[in-house]
Amino acid sequence: MPIPTNPILFYKPLTALTGPFSSIPVPQLVQSSPELDYECELVVIIGRAAKNISTSKASDYILGYSVGNDVSHREWQLHQGGGQWSLGKGFDGWAPFGPGIVSPTTLLKTPEDLHIFTKLNGHVVQDSSTKDMIFSAAQTVSFLSQGTTLLPGDVIFTGTPQGVGMGRKPPLWLKDGDIVEVGLEGVGSCVNRVRFVKEDDGIASKAEI
Repeated sequence: MPIPTNPILFYKPLTALTGPFSSIPVPQLVQSSPELDYECELVVIIGRAAKNISTSKASDYILGYSVGNDVSHREWQLHQGGGQWSLGKGFDGWAPFGPGIVSPTTLLKTPEDLHIFTKLNGHVVQDSSTKDMIFSAAQTVSFLSQGTTLLPGDVIFTGTPQGVGMGRKPPLWLKDGDIVEVGLEGVGSCVNRVRFVKEDDGIASKAEI
C-alpha cells in the first residue's frame, strides 16, 4: 500500500470497544474465511471537545494514551465491505484497549517514541516503535477535527507497524483460542483470547483470560 497523503479514516462502532482482558468474539458470519488479523496501535483518548484545531494545539485536547488491538478480518475489510473498511473491523469486541489511560504528563516519553509490540501465543509478531508512524498523534487528531467535532471520550486508533498477519509469507491468521497481547511502553498490555462464537450470545464478552 502506498504511503497516504492523509490518514486513512474508518469508524468502529461503540460496541467494538472492549476491555484489556476481555475475549475477542468472532461471529459466525466471518468464521468460514481464515483471514482474522491483529494490529497493535497507539490509542489516543480525547479529553475535551475539539474542532478545526491545529497540529500544534492538538495535545491540549488529548486526555491520555492507551494501547489497543485493531482486530480486522481482511476478507470482510477489503472484499466484502463494498469498498469500506468498517465492516471488517467493527464487529462487537474488536477494539480492545487499555489497560488504563496514561496522561501526557505521566508518559515518560513523547507518544512518538515508544516501543510497541504484539505477541501471539507468547511469540513476538510485531516489534516496533511509534516513531515509525506515518502521522503523529497530534497530526491525526488535528486532521480528524477538521469540520468534525471530536468529543470527550472519543477513542482514536492511530495505525499499526509492520508485522501484521496479512503481510507475512505465508500469512499468519488468528484462530479460535489464540491469545493476543498488544503492548506499549509506559502504558502496559492488553491480553485477549480469540473466541469463535457458536451463536448470538449478546453484545459484551466478559474477561476470560
